[in-house]
Amino acid sequence: MVDRVLRERIDALLDVYREITTDQPEALRQIALTELAESVQQSNAIENSTLTLGDTERILAGQLPSGRRDLREVYEAKNLAKVTTDLLTSTEPLETGLILHWHGTLLAGIRDDAAGRFRRAGEWVRVGGHLGANPEFVSGLVSDALARYREDASTSPLDAIARFHCEFEVIHPFVDGNGRIGRVLINKQLQDHGLPPVIVRARNRQADYYPALSHYATTDSADGMTRLLALLLLESLHKRIALLTSRRVIPLADWARASGVRGNVATNKAKRQTIPAFRVRDRWMIAAEHR
Repeated sequence: MVDRVLRERIDALLDVYREITTDQPEALRQIALTELAESVQQSNAIENSTLTLGDTERILAGQLPSGRRDLREVYEAKNLAKVTTDLLTSTEPLETGLILHWHGTLLAGIRDDAAGRFRRAGEWVRVGGHLGANPEFVSGLVSDALARYREDASTSPLDAIARFHCEFEVIHPFVDGNGRIGRVLINKQLQDHGLPPVIVRARNRQADYYPALSHYATTDSADGMTRLLALLLLESLHKRIALLTSRRVIPLADWARASGVRGNVATNKAKRQTIPAFRVRDRWMIAAEHR
């Protein structure tokens, strides 16, 4: 569960966020679109894609990436961008049909034989030391996870989102594309609760994201994932509030020098979200007027 301090910080920021964004849907849409390439690149990088952010931006602009790149990675970028863009205007309830539709888009031209369907009998998957659920039961397990999510989300949305994501990844319902679809679903769930999207970062996946999934698989506790999503949500709220209310945002390093704060201290505060810093193109930024 989200601890009391984190929950209070999120609730306080949400009050500000909702007050300043009530009549600014286009601003929120444009912020989300500026994050599109970074969101796609980071999610694919978690799955070991070699595309840089620059490569991804070129691909989404209809150009070729720099150097020689695997064609599959080009399709992965284009397809995930389509799913993510569709998510921005999605009003459909989160049900199996929508999950399968997005999976079909994600794997189009990559694994057409497996796109848009759950694993079938005999299709076992393993990720390191974790074996995905028996394919015979995958469909029912996903339905059960959705039912529990809907029940839990009415009282504790972030906890429910974290648990659903962990359960989805433990089930590993697809032959391919489980992680990327799972992270899309996080943002679908956040959006359905009036919350901004988050970007799960590839750089620290060995220290936070993967351990949270592994902990859930062996203990049934999603607390680690809940805390990670809480910090990412704080960052997303800080970013949107800053962009909508501040005259200028600056690199965190510049703010630290001007404020007499050591760079590593400022970065650690940013990671813990005890200052309103946020990442743009994987670089920590902050409102210039923050004191």
